Amino acid sequence: MSNNWMQERRRDYYYRKAKQLDYRSRASFKLMQIDDRFNIIHPGMTVVDLGAAPGGWLQVAAERVGPKGKVVGVDLQPIAPLEGVQTIKGDIKNEAVREELLTMTNGRVDLVMSDMSPNISGSYSMDHARSIELCEMAMAFALRTLSPGGNMLVKMFEGDLSRDFIDELKKHFANVKRYSPEASRSSSSEIYVVAKGFGKSKKGQDG
Repeated sequence: MSNNWMQERRRDYYYRKAKQLDYRSRASFKLMQIDDRFNIIHPGMTVVDLGAAPGGWLQVAAERVGPKGKVVGVDLQPIAPLEGVQTIKGDIKNEAVREELLTMTNGRVDLVMSDMSPNISGSYSMDHARSIELCEMAMAFALRTLSPGGNMLVKMFEGDLSRDFIDELKKHFANVKRYSPEASRSSSSEIYVVAKGFGKSKKGQDG
């Protein structure tokens, strides 16, 4: 880990703010900004976070669903305990992990979210394709588990496969939007896709 990278991170506004407010990652502010814009998290919801480590999104989700809600996170890496949050250490590709998630949520999920990223290879076309693969995995889980009217949030690296993924989402959700929160680094090619209204498909407005 280079000294320049560490110095840049310490200068990063959202990194510092996360430290000050005891959030586990700067990504917490991305979710706050997305939810403030699109209102995808409501009190009492059941939320599943795929690729949840270290837990920044879990913290925000738990705050916003409140004591009557439920938040479950899954990741290949262990997630340190968080109040009001259940976690699974495992691979979402594994059917046993998916079944455990269904059991923990009583088969009812209101929001599926994924901030998963592929291991960066240095080849953007390859990284983009792997990102879309992760998005499709999250979508498959959402289509299986979401309650009618439920929402989905997924991170995607932009590229030539993005349009087909967006078009597929529009078949299942009433409204699909691309969004880049302020907390995303300007140098990043990531974009967040917000899909609302599961099972109420119409020609979504993409923007």
